[in-house]
Amino acid sequence: MSDQNIIDLEGRKPSYSWKKTVKGGILAVVLLIMLGIVLANVFIVKEGEYKVVRQFGEVVRTVEEPGLSFKIPFVQTVTTVPKYQMLYDEAEAEINTRDKKRMLIDNYVVWRVENPEAMISNLATIVNAEAKMSEFVFSVVRTELGQLNYDEIINDEKSSRGSLNDRVTERVNELLAKDNYGIVVTDVRMRRTDLPPENEQSVFTRMISERESTAQEYLSKGDSDKNTIIANTDREVRELIAKAEADADTIRGEGEGEAAKIYNESFSKDPEFYELYRTLESYKKTINGETVIVLPSNSPYARLLMGYME
Repeated sequence: MSDQNIIDLEGRKPSYSWKKTVKGGILAVVLLIMLGIVLANVFIVKEGEYKVVRQFGEVVRTVEEPGLSFKIPFVQTVTTVPKYQMLYDEAEAEINTRDKKRMLIDNYVVWRVENPEAMISNLATIVNAEAKMSEFVFSVVRTELGQLNYDEIINDEKSSRGSLNDRVTERVNELLAKDNYGIVVTDVRMRRTDLPPENEQSVFTRMISERESTAQEYLSKGDSDKNTIIANTDREVRELIAKAEADADTIRGEGEGEAAKIYNESFSKDPEFYELYRTLESYKKTINGETVIVLPSNSPYARLLMGYME
């Protein structure tokens, strides 16, 4: 339409300045629309995140470096994927052990996105990634704990949980890698293992009974060891006493022999003194307060008693 055909509401032709204003306004609107389109298709990549660009649902590129980037308007979309490690708290679940005990387990998982393109292509969102990972973790934990008895799980002395966490982590990563989900589990930890409320009392009663039985075994073994030690000690004491008495008899015999030898040597030097000693020794054995001795007056024994030495 030419300027001559433009008329105002009153039938008058517009002035040149008015026409210029209309053109400027249209240009400004166009520029604003273009600026809006440009700004709507500029995205910022921050530290600790990936930006995955998709075109008609297909992943076309991944931007990892922080800064500004662009996408094609109306054709491409951008999805943000965290780079850092994330913590996923598993819901409490019930499993059966090898000895048919039911127990409640509570796990948490530390994980991260290793391949954002694979994760977006196969899982689409972080929520779906956590759901798939949780499914694998529960399946592996149920399988592993199903091969253990209940007391092996809860008893620290017999527990295999230290290596169990590593086995579960390794197995879950194998399943995730098999289907190329692009996520990696760093660690799986068992926070809590409990009995269902209806089973707690019966198991506690059984555990108390087992502990009492074990304590009684220790007491019985202690009494048996005590009796063995006492018997061995008594035997050793008897052996020591018998040996000491034998040694004493030997020493006593040697002393008596040595004394007899000394007596013989002494008495042989003075036979008369020996005769007197023997006589006095016989008096000690034959004469007491009730002894009656009848001797001739001229008997040497009588004379000796009466004090006559000649």
